[in-house]
Amino acid sequence: MTAPSIGPTTRATPPPWLLLLAGSVITALSLGVRSTFGLFLDPVIDTLGTGRGAFALAIAIQNLVWGLSQPLAGAVADRFGSARVLSVGAVVYALGLLLMSTAESSGALYLSAGFVIGVGTGAASFAVVLAAVGRMVPPSRRSMALGVVTAMGSVGQFILVPVVQQLVDASGWEAAAVVLAVIILTVIACAPVLRGRAVDHATREAGADAEIRPLGHELRRAAHSRSYRLLNMAFFVCGFHVTFIAVHLTSYAEDVGQSRSVAATALALIGLFNIVGSLTAGILGGRHSKSRLLSLIYAARAVVITGYVLIPASATTTVVFGALIGLLWLSTVPLTSGIVAGQFGTAHSGTLFGIVFLSHQLGAFVGAWMGGTLADRAGSYDPVWWIAVGLGVLAALLHLMIDEGPQPAPPDAVRVAPNPAGGLAAVLVVVGLTAVLSFASADAAPGSTGRDNGRAATAENSGLETLVGVGYFCALHPVWLPD
Repeated sequence: MTAPSIGPTTRATPPPWLLLLAGSVITALSLGVRSTFGLFLDPVIDTLGTGRGAFALAIAIQNLVWGLSQPLAGAVADRFGSARVLSVGAVVYALGLLLMSTAESSGALYLSAGFVIGVGTGAASFAVVLAAVGRMVPPSRRSMALGVVTAMGSVGQFILVPVVQQLVDASGWEAAAVVLAVIILTVIACAPVLRGRAVDHATREAGADAEIRPLGHELRRAAHSRSYRLLNMAFFVCGFHVTFIAVHLTSYAEDVGQSRSVAATALALIGLFNIVGSLTAGILGGRHSKSRLLSLIYAARAVVITGYVLIPASATTTVVFGALIGLLWLSTVPLTSGIVAGQFGTAHSGTLFGIVFLSHQLGAFVGAWMGGTLADRAGSYDPVWWIAVGLGVLAALLHLMIDEGPQPAPPDAVRVAPNPAGGLAAVLVVVGLTAVLSFASADAAPGSTGRDNGRAATAENSGLETLVGVGYFCALHPVWLPD
């Protein structure tokens, strides 16, 4: 009697080099296109006749929608295949860019650059790609593969930013947005390489007779996993760090007497050295404990930030800070994604890493907003830098308590637990809000913001207005270079 067919699981997996190539191109395109949005700020607001806050709000909506849509996109990718989700995401992404090119009001900008592109980014972003690549490469090569794909986000940034700047200057921002819509559709050509459902690849890896647990079971297992909750909490810190630095480094550099060109050089070095850091983390993650490596990364961030704040400010210290923090920038991503796959397998890794990424985006929101608010109220960025140092130490300690091995099954006959990302991440949100309220009552001189050049922001415009300007972009979050 012939053995019954197991359907899609018999499909041959593409060779690793092809998987890495396809995943890298998709990541470079998705994050590279998004890295150009800062170039649109001035021409868009000139055309629409709005203030900078309108564009800032659109980008804020985009970030939140991206984070909120990530777990859903991961779940759909796990169930129906990453290739389909990536292709649909590319179409939605392109649609958002086309709608943005025709925007004639702030509302249209919120819908296009905010909501629609946020949904497209969530479906066609690196989180879905990492889950697909992680489940399709052999476990022995998984960490290195995730590092390669993560690093490619910065490569797309370096290629597309100068190209789009030339397009905006030569043909206008509307034409540049249309060109980007065409470019992002290239994802559809690469997506079929990452075909297949998560359950099929997981079955192949574990054996044809392996039991693939339903998503509800795995969510309960995650909710009852102390290590998974700690991982969410630590990745919140990562989001806080990278977004606070990305958004506010230029302003801080100017506060301490540095020029815009020095700050831009530091930000460029963050992107360049991120490639090295992500690749190195991926390689080391295949040989050593990922949680221990993450502990070292967060501790190193705390040391680098401390040195930058304490050493007298100069162009050299700012540039060196950019290079050092760049090595530690997204090196957390392949290791964190690899831990999720190790804890719960690859059948639902898209969903579970999507939840962890949502925690990252919550940290990103707090880092960007709290950075501007505390700086305005206290008259200095120093309190936020020291909060960043404290959070780095906290994340380093948390990773020492994380078990990156398979997590135990949830207790029997237990009710469905709440979202495993929400609890501890919410605690840090509350801590951040409490810090804001505390410094709001600080006895800083009225109207003082630590600037002598008249560019002070008032408390009323310190929220979204903090995020605006024109400028550079890191692999995950915008960096606005104020005028």
